[in-house]
Amino acid sequence: MDFDLVVKNGVIVTASEVLPSGLDIGIKDEKIACIGVGLPQGQKTRVIDAQGGYITPGGVDSHVHLAQANCPTGDNWETGSRSAIAGGTTTILAFVSQEKTDESLIPVLKSYHAKSDGQSYADYGFHFILTKPNKTILEKEIPSLAQEEGITSVKLYMTYERMKLSDREVLDIMMVCRGLGMTTMIHAENNDMIDMIIERLEARGHTAPFFHAYARPQLAEAEASYRAICLAEVVDAPVLLVHMSSETALQHVRAAQGRLLPIHAETCPQYLYLLSERLKATEDDHYHGAKCVCSPPLRHEPSDLDCIWENIANGTVTTFSSDHAPSKYYVPSGKRLGLVNGIPKFTQIPNGLPGVETRMPLLFNRAGRLEEGNMITLPKFVQVTATNPAKLYGLDGVKGSIAPGYDADLVIWSSEKDNGVIIQNSMLHHDIDYTPYEGMTVKSWPRYTILRGNVVWDRDNGGLVGKMGGGKFLKRGKGQILNGRLGNPIKGMAKGEKEHWA
Repeated sequence: MDFDLVVKNGVIVTASEVLPSGLDIGIKDEKIACIGVGLPQGQKTRVIDAQGGYITPGGVDSHVHLAQANCPTGDNWETGSRSAIAGGTTTILAFVSQEKTDESLIPVLKSYHAKSDGQSYADYGFHFILTKPNKTILEKEIPSLAQEEGITSVKLYMTYERMKLSDREVLDIMMVCRGLGMTTMIHAENNDMIDMIIERLEARGHTAPFFHAYARPQLAEAEASYRAICLAEVVDAPVLLVHMSSETALQHVRAAQGRLLPIHAETCPQYLYLLSERLKATEDDHYHGAKCVCSPPLRHEPSDLDCIWENIANGTVTTFSSDHAPSKYYVPSGKRLGLVNGIPKFTQIPNGLPGVETRMPLLFNRAGRLEEGNMITLPKFVQVTATNPAKLYGLDGVKGSIAPGYDADLVIWSSEKDNGVIIQNSMLHHDIDYTPYEGMTVKSWPRYTILRGNVVWDRDNGGLVGKMGGGKFLKRGKGQILNGRLGNPIKGMAKGEKEHWA
């Protein structure tokens, strides 16, 4: 066989092991054809020398916001997807968002396809944010999305007035999704608790960006997470709790997993590296903290960061996503919406941080041999950045693994013998005027990103070499349950009790 591309002299990392050095990867017709030693090279075979660097699957970022109405100064599909590629992510799952005024999901989907068609550097798929689940949507449109459009996941909010659902609405959606093999994602924070605290903060004049962290305490996340788990348990539905940041909330998840409930957790880079002090004013900019306003907010103590690392390492956290949802800082319609007549109002600041390009390098920065001071193993890095999200969101067999038959999506990392890379906004490829990780040094950065056998990022030779429109829309299948199982008995229910209504 004449391969289109052979990658040699690297160290392949999968979700289960670090393979011996000296193995080649042979790629043919956009797929991984084989892994072996001394693979033959034809006259037309391109050969890439990994120079001893690690080779991991192309990243799957399953939580990305692009071209959304609530982020008018954020990234569009062109800028967001090129940023993903430059950071080693080859597949992004973004959100189609229903507004409360939308009676049907179909026009919303058509509109979002129009924004993404021919615009993406990366392969991509959609989740659907549901805010008004009427009878037609529940009985007809959600099944159509799953079976015909390949959209097999939804996201629900338990907070934000214009987005939040009642517990009954959450239950109704969970039951529909369970029957279709869809994954239900949940933003879990207690809205009433947050509203009460905000009202009392504002009454005392505490409106600066830093008070955003006080307005959404860990307890708000912990209570809502426990409630979401209980709702999922009563209807026997698999769920994923997004962007988790609270130790107590994660304890609830781990306890549920220990009872074999199908509960999954996601976290993000900001909860590994950034603390609430980043929300404070600086000497030259009293509003500087607005750059780091996100929800859940940055937490207060270094131990909060350590907790998130530990929960990735011990398997409680299933996926590691960017939650890329940025707004520009230096424009009136971006983060500065929170400056009202020169007075900061944290409740008016658009939530969200940039992170789709830095996600992979920031986690890889602490991945490796644990005895060398790293926080997670290299296989764990692969699990949470690629393999697990591919399985959870219906892309297993196509994305997220280095194995024959899978799409040839690869990241070849620069050698750790280098002096590392200093993150600067000027080097990034998003359309945002800052990065919260400015000045941070990471030990490595992708030298090459390969999408379906095509080099789309070559750091040493032009950087972004892929083409806009080179990414394709992915129709996804049913998601897998990675933690627990369906059909668990519910403590306190009589035998056969649930059969009378389920």
